[in-house]
Amino acid sequence: MNVVTNNKWIGQRTIRPDGMDKVTGRAQFAADTTMPGMIWGKVLRSPHPHARIKSIDTSKAEKLPGVKAVVTSKDIVDFPIEKGAVMLGIQDMRWMCRNVMARDKALFPGHPVAAVAATTEAIAEEACKLIEVDYEVLPWSIEIDDALKPDAPVLHEFNKFDGKPSNIVGRLEHKKGDIAEGFKKADVVIERTFTTRPVHQGYIEPHACLISVAPDGKTTIWSSSQGQFMVRAMTAYLTGIPQSDIRAIPAEIGGGFGGKTIVYLEPLATLLAKKSGRPVKMVMTREEVMRATGPTSGSKSTVTIGATKDGKIVAAHGTFYLQAGAFPGSPIRGAAGCSFTPYDIPNLLSEGYDVCSNRSKVAAYRAPGAPIGAYAVECVLDEVAEALKMDPLDFRLKNAAKEGTKAAHGPVFPRIGYIETVEAAKASPHYAAPLGDGHGKLRGRGVASGFWFNAGGESSAQVNITEDGNVVVTTGHPDIGGSRAGIANICAELLGIDYRRVSVIIGDTQTVGFSNLTGGSRVLFASSMVVTQSTEKIIQTLRERAAKIWEIDPEAVKWENGAAHPASPNAGQFEPLTLEELAEKAPAMGGPIGAGVQLNTQGADGGFGTHVCDVEVDVDLGIARVIRYTAVQDVGRAIHPGYVEGQLQGGVAQGIGWALNEEYIYTKEGKVDNPGFLDYRMPVCSDLPMIDCIMVEIPNPKHPQGVKGVGEVPLVPVMAAVANAIYNALGKRFYALPMSPPKVLEVLEAPTQQAAE
Repeated sequence: MNVVTNNKWIGQRTIRPDGMDKVTGRAQFAADTTMPGMIWGKVLRSPHPHARIKSIDTSKAEKLPGVKAVVTSKDIVDFPIEKGAVMLGIQDMRWMCRNVMARDKALFPGHPVAAVAATTEAIAEEACKLIEVDYEVLPWSIEIDDALKPDAPVLHEFNKFDGKPSNIVGRLEHKKGDIAEGFKKADVVIERTFTTRPVHQGYIEPHACLISVAPDGKTTIWSSSQGQFMVRAMTAYLTGIPQSDIRAIPAEIGGGFGGKTIVYLEPLATLLAKKSGRPVKMVMTREEVMRATGPTSGSKSTVTIGATKDGKIVAAHGTFYLQAGAFPGSPIRGAAGCSFTPYDIPNLLSEGYDVCSNRSKVAAYRAPGAPIGAYAVECVLDEVAEALKMDPLDFRLKNAAKEGTKAAHGPVFPRIGYIETVEAAKASPHYAAPLGDGHGKLRGRGVASGFWFNAGGESSAQVNITEDGNVVVTTGHPDIGGSRAGIANICAELLGIDYRRVSVIIGDTQTVGFSNLTGGSRVLFASSMVVTQSTEKIIQTLRERAAKIWEIDPEAVKWENGAAHPASPNAGQFEPLTLEELAEKAPAMGGPIGAGVQLNTQGADGGFGTHVCDVEVDVDLGIARVIRYTAVQDVGRAIHPGYVEGQLQGGVAQGIGWALNEEYIYTKEGKVDNPGFLDYRMPVCSDLPMIDCIMVEIPNPKHPQGVKGVGEVPLVPVMAAVANAIYNALGKRFYALPMSPPKVLEVLEAPTQQAAE
C-alpha cells in the first residue's frame, strides 16, 4: 500500500460517526418509525407467473371492519406505452407504474394487484384475502432459453425485435476494429458459453416506509432507500402529487447494494394515506422482498478470445443475454461495457441483449452486469493463458490497458492503475505462497480482474459553523458505504480541526439541494467535491473576517491549523484567531458563517481490481470452500482506509456467495421456491476466510482529494477468480453458477471434458 502521510485526517482510520448509534440500537431505520393514528398497509400479490387481469372486486375487503382504504392500478398514474419513454434517471415510468401495481396483466408471482390499509396488520392481511381477482392464466417463461424460443409467450405484445414480437427488448454493442480479421491472426481461439442464476442483493433490512398525507396534500415520507430525491420524484410521478408537496426523509439504511434505487411501497402507502386520511406504515416480509423486489439478472453469455502464440490478444467477441424480469432494463451496459475493459484488444465486439421473462423486475446490484460479464471473460482468459502455457497474471500484464488505450465503450484512458493492481497481486505474499496440504482435499488457486465505470452526477452540500465553533455538514446522499466518515475527514482536514468537531448529517428533500442516488460508486467522489467547495468558501469568509478585525487585506491572511494567521511578518504581528473565536464574533462581524454548493460533478475515473483466490474442494461431498483471498484495487486515494477495506471485503463476500451457493430456484409452477435466508444460501462468517486487501493509491487528478469510487469493483472479479481456482484444484471447468455441492459432484462424475481447441 502506498501510504499518504502528509495529512492529519485524510487517510486515517477515524471512528465512524454512526457507529455508536448502530451498535447500541439507537439508530432509526424506516421500520422503527411510528405516528399517532398510524394504520397498516398490506399488498395483495398475484400467485401466477403470467395472467391477464379480467376484473378486480374489492367490495368485500372495503366492508371489513377496520379497513380504511383500498387501492388498485386505477389509482396509480398511467404512463401509456404508445406515448414513448418517460425517463427518471435510468428508469422509465411506463414500466415503473406497471411494476408497483399490475395493470392489464400480472407478469410474475408476487406482482402487486391491490393494496389495503387497515387499523391492524392482521385486518389488512385478511382484507387482502377478500379481494376477488379474476385471472386468465397465460403461458409463461422464466429462463432465457425459454423466453427466446420462437413459440415463447411474449410478455409485451407491443415489443418487436427484428420486425416480430419478441421478449428481446433491447440491444447494445461496443465495437472496435474488425473481429473477423483479428481472429484470422490468432494462433489460439477459445469459445465458451456460461450461465448464471438470478441472485438477490441480500440486504438485511426489508423495504419499509411510513407516509403521512395532510388534508392540504402535503406529504411526508419516511423510508429506507438509496436516494430520498428519487423517492420523492418517483412517488410524485406515480401519484400525481407535485414534488414540492412531498418531503422525503431518509432513515438509516440497512443495506441496499443497488436494490433500493427504485420504489415499491412508497406510492402505494401514499395513496392509501391520502384515501384514508391516516398515516400508513408498510413493511415487507422477507418473502415479499425475495419474491417481488429486484434480484440481479440471470444470464447466458458466449465469449470468444483469440491470441497469438506470443501471448497477445488479437480479437475478442462477447454476447451477453441478461434477464430483465417483467419489464425492460437489465444491466447489459455493465456486462457489455466492462467485461473486456481491463485489456488492450485491437479487435473487439461486445453485445448485450435485454430479455424479458416472468420474474420480478431486475434491480441494480453492485456494478450491475459487470460481474456477469467478467465471469465469462476472465474464465476464457485463463483457458487461453493455459493453452499458451503462460502464467495467468503475466498474460493479463501483457495485454493490460494503460494510459492511451482506447476502450471499446468510448474513452481513451488517462493514467489508470490496472497494471499496478496486477503487479501488486503478483508480488503479494499470497501469490508466492504454496497452496499447502489439503489433508485429502484438493486445493487450487485462481486469479481474475475487473472494471467498473464509476460516476459523478448531481450533489449538494451545506456547511455551517455553529456558535461554539464546531461544524455541521449536510449532504443529500444516504450513507451506505462510509461517506459520512469520509466527509468528516475531508472537512476537518481543510479546516485544520479535529474530525470529532465535524458532524455530518443526511438532509431530507426540503433541507438540502438536489442530490442524485447513492449508487454507481459516486457518493464520496461527488459529495466531497461540493463539501470541499463549501468549506473553501467558509475559509474565505473566515479570512475576510480576521482581516477586518486586524484591518489588513484578506489576501494577507492565511488559514491553517484551525485558525487565521498573518500570511507573513509583513502583514503584521497578530495573535491567531481560532475558529471558535471567529464563530463567537460572528453576530457582530456579518452574521452566521455557512456556505452551500450544488454541482453536477464531473471527472470520475473508472476503477480496476485484481483478485487472488485459494479454494479447497472436498471431492466426496462436492463442497468448495474459499480458504484464502486477496483483493487488490486501485482506490484512488483512501480517505478512510478502514471503510475502503470494508468495501473490498464486502464485495468479495457477496461474490463468494454468488459463486458457490446463491441462486433463485423456481418451482414447476414458476414461483420462487427459496424466498428466505434459510433456503437462499448467503455466506455467513464461518463460510469465509480472512480477506486481505491491498490498496493501490493512484489519485484521480480531476478530484481535489484524488478520490475514485471503490464500492463496486470488488464484486466484479470474484466469481471468475473462484471458478479459476476450482479448475486449478480439480482440472475441470465450470461454465455455470453457482458451483454448489450438487453441481460440483455432477461435473466430477461427468466424462472428461474435451480440451479447448
